[in-house]
Amino acid sequence: MPLTARTRVAGAPCNYGIYQADDPFVGPDELLASLAADGYTGVDSGPIGYLGTGEALARRLAANGVGLAGGWVDLRFADPDGFAEDLAQLDAALDVFAAAPVDDARFAPRPTLACAANPARMARPGTPPDLAAALPAAAWPGFADRVQRAVDRCRGRGLEPVFHYHLGTDVETEAEADRLLELTDVAVCLDTGHLTLAGGDPATALRKWAGRVGQVHLKDADLAAHRRVREAGGGLTEVVAAGGFCALGTGDVDFAGVLRGLDEIGYTGWLVIEQDAPAQGQDLDRIRADQRGNRRWLEEALP
Repeated sequence: MPLTARTRVAGAPCNYGIYQADDPFVGPDELLASLAADGYTGVDSGPIGYLGTGEALARRLAANGVGLAGGWVDLRFADPDGFAEDLAQLDAALDVFAAAPVDDARFAPRPTLACAANPARMARPGTPPDLAAALPAAAWPGFADRVQRAVDRCRGRGLEPVFHYHLGTDVETEAEADRLLELTDVAVCLDTGHLTLAGGDPATALRKWAGRVGQVHLKDADLAAHRRVREAGGGLTEVVAAGGFCALGTGDVDFAGVLRGLDEIGYTGWLVIEQDAPAQGQDLDRIRADQRGNRRWLEEALP
């Protein structure tokens, strides 16, 4: 069965600079209608509550013929007390995911677990990694135990989570993702853009993680833009504003290798197209043009 028959393509609110549920730049109905018109059949939740909750969420998704691919939930895994407090946030997100209609279990929403931001690493994201701010070796067992507890909590609700390594957090590099996979049984969200800017090779990592890839974020990355921002002393916010995550096919990610690898390992599930936009000063016409272009680019690139 070809990759196109085993995958569905989703968009994401972060592509529109939406990172907070309150006072969004684009309303959820407008965003979903735009995605559907451009050929997307799914959407990431964005900030929990942005798309609605309960029956309101289900009606909104159904009205646009769009499924819920999953959504981001960051927890303070490095802080035992903070993690305990954050479990209520995780439960609220799981309520949202469980309310989404699912017509095929292969495309059920994936809770996308991630670390809360590490301010020191947010200020100096990616290559070269800020190892001075990295999680100490002695902290890894407790950190991983809390990740596993969150994973088990998701499974208790009938949802299979993934873990998203991410610039500016305690799990940023390929080596840190490897360590977490060694210590837990969580699947990984293969984010091509974040791994590239952290010095990794997504096509190579994909084959190493073949049995553990549970979600895919297709995101291009501009290494030159990232380097300029880092050399100027900028952090992750400035990387996004400078176009560090660019339109698909215009950056440095080896998408031919990634898509070929996904086909070879038999990946089945969502392909979430992401192109993070800054939270301020968005150009809606350009964003919409990019999302249409990204969907067309992927249609032509898929093997």
